[in-house]
Amino acid sequence: MAHPAPAVKLENVSKVIDRKPILNKIDLEVPAGQIYGLIGRNGSGKTMLLRLISGFVFPTEGRVLVFNQEVGKNGTFPQDVGIIIETPGFLGEYSGFKNLKLLASMRGIINDDEIRQTLKEVGLDPADKKPVRKYSLGMRQCLGIAQSIMERPKLLLLDEPTNGLDTEGVEMLHRLLSDLRENGVTILLASHYMEEIAKLCDRVFRVEKGQLTEVG
Repeated sequence: MAHPAPAVKLENVSKVIDRKPILNKIDLEVPAGQIYGLIGRNGSGKTMLLRLISGFVFPTEGRVLVFNQEVGKNGTFPQDVGIIIETPGFLGEYSGFKNLKLLASMRGIINDDEIRQTLKEVGLDPADKKPVRKYSLGMRQCLGIAQSIMERPKLLLLDEPTNGLDTEGVEMLHRLLSDLRENGVTILLASHYMEEIAKLCDRVFRVEKGQLTEVG
């Protein structure tokens, strides 16, 4: 019996920038519906790994496949992917709801009620008219999380998603990610801290000196 294709597959992936190797011959398979963790220091390459999977950048060598399609080949980019890789950027003069509504209008696959429900899931009030420029760092991070999940992606790529979150926010995120996994969503989660992701992840890998090593 054939095994289902992994949600994410990296084959001999290397990335070189300005003659500096960032990642070196990485192989990784992430089964659908699991949470994989990436730990490493700043500059270790873990963010680059997520950027390669998202299609923001392409490998110098090797292949990246998402849902069995090669990223970048014939103009193919990952679909059904939610992403937090850099500090979420929003229009500061608009409310959180209006920001998400503008973003959702680009694809037109969710309605206002679904946006409101997503905001509630991350602990934000959809009726709050406060402009995003007055949000705390934690509120902006929650809004970024809402943006990444609002269209119900099959794959979620999260780089340091707990930045700015208080204890309650971290607990909310952990519950949310566990629920998403139960519903078959595949998640790659990058962090500095082993303790943060060990509770959540099915497997954990350290990114160091361009290499990937399983540590949990």
